[in-house]
Amino acid sequence: MNPASNRTELASFLRARRSRLAPSAVGLPTGRRRRTPGLRREEVALLADVGVSWYTWLEQGRDIQVSEGLLERLAEALQLEPAERSYLFELAQGRSPRQLAATTEVVSDALQRTIDAHPHPVVVSTPRWDVVALNAPALALWGDRRGMNPLWSRFAEASLHTHVPDDGEHARKLVARFRYEAGRAADRTPFDQLVAELTKRSAEFRALWDAHELEAAPEGSKVVRHPEAGDIELDHVALLHVEPDGRMLRVMLYTPRAGVSAARALVAYASPVVA
Repeated sequence: MNPASNRTELASFLRARRSRLAPSAVGLPTGRRRRTPGLRREEVALLADVGVSWYTWLEQGRDIQVSEGLLERLAEALQLEPAERSYLFELAQGRSPRQLAATTEVVSDALQRTIDAHPHPVVVSTPRWDVVALNAPALALWGDRRGMNPLWSRFAEASLHTHVPDDGEHARKLVARFRYEAGRAADRTPFDQLVAELTKRSAEFRALWDAHELEAAPEGSKVVRHPEAGDIELDHVALLHVEPDGRMLRVMLYTPRAGVSAARALVAYASPVVA
C-alpha cells in the first residue's frame, strides 16, 4: 500500500476494532444513549491516554505522526490480538512492532508436529538465532541445541568447530549474516546485547564484527561434518513463522544434496545423537 492507502485502511481498521468492543469489556459503564455498538472515540482516547482530537484525526485518516508508545497503548486499549497488533504497526509505521516478551521458550504443538513430520533437519530459533526447537534429524546432526545460540557457541564456547570443515569461512559468514539480521530487526536490543558480550569475550569475533561485512542469506548451503557419516552438504532455506502468542520465529529447513550427501544423511539420522 502507499501512504495514503495505509492511512485510509488504518482509519477503517480503528473504527472496526472500536465498534466491536463493549464498554463493559474495558470497565466502562454502558449508559442508555448509545446509538451504535462499541466504544466512543472519547472512550478509546481515554483508555489510550491520548487527546480526543488527535485520536479523531487518526480515525479520519489524516497525515499525522504516531509514536511507538502510542500504538502500543492503542493496541492495549482496543484489546488487539498479536496479528492485529502487527497490522496496526504496519499500517501506521510501515514496519512490524517490537517483539513481545516471550511467554514461553517452546513452540506451539502445531509447529512441533510440522517439523517432526519433516524428513530432514529443521531448526527453529528466535530472530536472534536462539534455538527453541529441533526435529529428530537435526538432533542427530547437531545434538540438542535448544536454548543455545550458534554465534555464542562458535565464538564463546567453540562448540561448533568440529562440525564445520571450513571453520574460518563459516565464522565470517556467520557474523556477516548476523549483522544483516540485526539491521533488519524491529528491536535491536537483544542483538546488541549479544554483540557486546561476544566483543568482550572473543578477539576473533571483534575483528569480524569490526569488518562490517553484510550477507543476506535466506537460503544457501553448508557442509556438516558428522563423526560417523562424514561430510554432508546441506541446502537450507529460512522461513518466518508467527506463533499464536505473537512471537516471530525463524524456521530453517535443511535438505541434503542428492547422491553422496543424501546417503550419508540417512546414516547420520540413524546414528546416536551427537554430543
